Amino acid sequence: MLLNPSVAGALLPVVLLIAAGYLAGQRRWIQPGSVKDLSNLIFLLLAPALLFRAMSTVDVGQLRFKAVSAYFIGSGLLFALTMALRGFNRQAAVLALANTYSNSVMIGIPLIGLAYGADGMVVLLTLISLHSVVLLTSATVVLELAVAHEDARSSGGTRHSMAKTVLRAVRNAIIHPVPIPIIAGLLFAQTGWILPEWVDKPLNLLGQAFGPVALVMVGITLASTPIGSHWRGALTQSVVKNLLHPVVVAVIAWFLGVRGLPLAVMIVAASLPMGAKVFLFSQRYRTSEELVTARVAVSTALGLVTVTVVMALAAHLY
Repeated sequence: MLLNPSVAGALLPVVLLIAAGYLAGQRRWIQPGSVKDLSNLIFLLLAPALLFRAMSTVDVGQLRFKAVSAYFIGSGLLFALTMALRGFNRQAAVLALANTYSNSVMIGIPLIGLAYGADGMVVLLTLISLHSVVLLTSATVVLELAVAHEDARSSGGTRHSMAKTVLRAVRNAIIHPVPIPIIAGLLFAQTGWILPEWVDKPLNLLGQAFGPVALVMVGITLASTPIGSHWRGALTQSVVKNLLHPVVVAVIAWFLGVRGLPLAVMIVAASLPMGAKVFLFSQRYRTSEELVTARVAVSTALGLVTVTVVMALAAHLY
């Protein structure tokens, strides 16, 4: 299968930047203690600038809610299937989230921007604005129910206030440096105002820095993530995330009548490697921590191949 030149042109910079970050991590040019600071730079400064500016000229009518709905329906089905196969417990819930939660910001934004331009970015940012709210809140509900179920079957379990936990999850998902600038930019766009040049130009420069720095950060993280004896399980689960997830989303989207660019963007978004936030859930609920850590690395490395394949196939739908 020959790779579409536009697909190759979008993927090559992504691969090279991740490889550069991996080299920097292996050589210890970036010390482990500096990774947190680099992450803060990306999420607290560069990402908000990019997201606000990208949405500051978007009309609400341009948003593709049908495509986004198809993404969440497909993700929900795969989540439910994982739970059905593994049983109703906290480990199954964390692995179900790992099968459906994409790295849509650090990898998705630069990749979609390169491959599909401004129109593709609008579709992706519509998804990103709801991604954490829908998936992480739903996962929190399921996990709290699973914990309550496990506690009910054992004596001495600590009771959790589900209402408080879910409300905290919703608050943390909304009051976050990713959805806030998207919503703020969209609201600004509806006023009809135009950003003055002295504001727009710095935002543009910061936004342009996001893609390279974020992808280098992915490589640095990859270099420092242990895989150990979990590589077989991580590989199997990564195939589910990187290949089965986009297939399920594609089928649902096609059934709902989603076509063209929105369909291609949703399929590629579903094929992205697992997002690192899943690890936070495995830590919080004390389950599958080593496996999830290995999955972050394996899913990202495997994604260099699987995303290429998915994008080549999606090109026929665009």
